[in-house]
Parts: sequence; C-alpha cells; structure tokens
Amino acid sequence: MATQSIPNASRPAAQARRNPFRWRPDQQWEGYLFILPSFLGFFVFVVLAVLMSLGISFTEWGLTGMKAWAGLRNYQALLRDPIFWLTFWNTAFYIVTIVPLQLALGLAIALALNQAIRARMVYRLIYFMPVVTTIVAGAIVFRLILATNGPLNNVITGLSASLGATVAAPNWLGSTQYSKWSVVLLTLWKNVGFTMVVYLAALQGVPQELYDAAHTDGASTWQRFRHVTLPLISPTTFFLFLLQMIGAFQLFTEPFVMTRGGPANSSLSVVQYIYLAAFRDIRMDKAAAMAWFLFIFIFIFTLIQNRMQRRWVYYETE
Repeated sequence: MATQSIPNASRPAAQARRNPFRWRPDQQWEGYLFILPSFLGFFVFVVLAVLMSLGISFTEWGLTGMKAWAGLRNYQALLRDPIFWLTFWNTAFYIVTIVPLQLALGLAIALALNQAIRARMVYRLIYFMPVVTTIVAGAIVFRLILATNGPLNNVITGLSASLGATVAAPNWLGSTQYSKWSVVLLTLWKNVGFTMVVYLAALQGVPQELYDAAHTDGASTWQRFRHVTLPLISPTTFFLFLLQMIGAFQLFTEPFVMTRGGPANSSLSVVQYIYLAAFRDIRMDKAAAMAWFLFIFIFIFTLIQNRMQRRWVYYETE
C-alpha cells in the first residue's frame, strides 16, 4: 500500500525559531538607523578609546605619539614610584572615611525624614539640594568657609575662648594633617543627599506589618531597627556601598579644586595624579598604565565584595 507524505505544517515555525536573525517583513529598519549614531559614538569614544589606552600603556608615548615599545616597563615603574603609592594611600583614606560616614549619615537622615514630621518635604529638599549643585561652586564656597580666618575657624576660636581654653584653629587647606579632611567634608556635603533619597525609597518599601508583628512580640525600637529594618534594606546598602566605593576611588574634582592635591601631595588622589601625568607631564603611557592599574584594583575589589555580600545581604524570596 502506497503511503502519502503529509507536509509538516510546523516546519516554517521551527525554521523561524532556528533563525532568530532572519529578516521579517514586519521589522522596521528605520529603528536601527536611529540608534546608529549613538552606537558609533559609543564605539569610537568609549570602546576604541579604552582599547587604545590599553595599547598606550605598553608603549613610550609622548606628545607626538608612540616612540618605542615599552612592554611592562610602565607598570614596573609604577611599583617604584613613591608618589603613586602616596596617592594610593590618600585614596584609601578617602574610601575608609567617606564611604562609612556617607552611609551612616544618609541612613540617619532618611530614618528621621521617614517619620511623620511637619514640613518633611522641605527638609528633604534642603538635604538634596547639594546633589544638584555644581561641585566647583560648592568647592569654592568651602574654600572660603575653611580658610584660616574663615567662619569655621572663627566659631572654633570663639567656642574655645568661651570655655576658657586656648585651641589653635586648624589650617584646613594648608596643613598635611587636615587637607584630606577638608576634601572629606566637601564630599559628604555633596553626596549625603543622594544616599538619603535612596535609603528613603528602601525604607518606604519595608512592610509595616513586620514592624507591627515585632512590636507585638515585645521588640524594642533598636531591636526592630536591628532585626527588621537593616536586613530588609541590606540590598540597598550593598548597592550604595559599591557605588560610593567606586566613586571614592575616582575622586578628582573635590581635591583638585579644594587643595590642588597639596600641600606636599597630602591630598592628591590617584585620578588626579593620572591627570597630572597625562596633561602636565605629557606622559600618556604612564597615565594609561595607572588608569589600568586602578581599573584592575577596582574590579578585583568589587568581585570580592560581591562574594562577601552573601554573608550580610538578605534578598526577599517568594
């Protein structure tokens, strides 16, 4: 008996699934045309620039271009450069001071402004205003405030005199002991408002019934904060920690405008040193090597923190 083959009706659909890049009549090629300028700009000014900097870090590159192949000599010279290690430790100081203080202050302000207090929207606006303020303008104002005869030192001198003590006013901008703290004060003023807003969003996402259940069980205010609030906002804390840590590694404008990295390079950051090597000393090879060294360090540090988050970050599971 002869058998008649029945065409497989599902074959076109299967072929379409096997060819995801197959052109269909309903596709709009005009959309790709609209994103082409952005794609070209990203490729030329980001991807190509990053790859070029990697190549420059292995060469002797001056104002006129490549002079010779250097191999790993630029990276080896960094390990013997005392100023580079000084800027590295200055940046480490910024990280261990700015990041914890910014998280603590932002959370404290968010907790206060999450309560039902009068004019809390006005307070939120006041605390957030420095975030949208130009950092250069803020740094110039801080230079006036922290000057030797500025308002802050006048307040310190007046308070010490009223208490019968003699306290020398700090030289915030001209002393190696206080120059980094002036940068820390400016950075906190600038960025605490952003931390506050993110924490406010996280706090408003904590279910009220969890607080009610903890209160019914006899938990105190501190216990509710410790065992309910902190675990539920831990993903937000981890996000802010990574964001602010990377920002502290890349600190540039604050020390550049406030202290110019001085005195005696006491407030010079790594990114500021990269800028000076590239545009003051015209050592593009050295600047590229430092940039890639910083990138590798940030990448490794971020991977470590991403692994460690499993111990203290709690995600909701359904």
